[in-house]
Amino acid sequence: MPKNSLVLNKGYEKKVPFSLGVVASGRMLYTAGITSRNADGDVVGEGDIRAQTAQCFANLGDVLAAAGASFSQVVKFTIFTTSIDVFNTETRDIRYPFFVERPASTLVEVSRLIDPRMMVEIEAVVCLE
Repeated sequence: MPKNSLVLNKGYEKKVPFSLGVVASGRMLYTAGITSRNADGDVVGEGDIRAQTAQCFANLGDVLAAAGASFSQVVKFTIFTTSIDVFNTETRDIRYPFFVERPASTLVEVSRLIDPRMMVEIEAVVCLE
């Protein structure tokens, strides 16, 4: 899989699990926004950003598996949350293990998601080759 995380030798790069840029080529997978729904379509973890984050990554794992991919092939995450402060402080231990091989990442606070009970939505760009 042709993928290379850039290293700029900035001091803070060692403190974050993501890269400031990733060069990738080949077949690519662009996921939809993955939310905290269970297999029946019900929202998991209403009011619990940790539970919702864990469910989003579990659901994203299902998408990756269906494409024959893994988290090590993710080149970019975009994470939307309704509370960036809460998300940033309360979910690091949940999300950082999924940042395999330092993908690029963006974290954005939004006023709401498609369902008002949802607090997190994650999309990924994945290099399949």
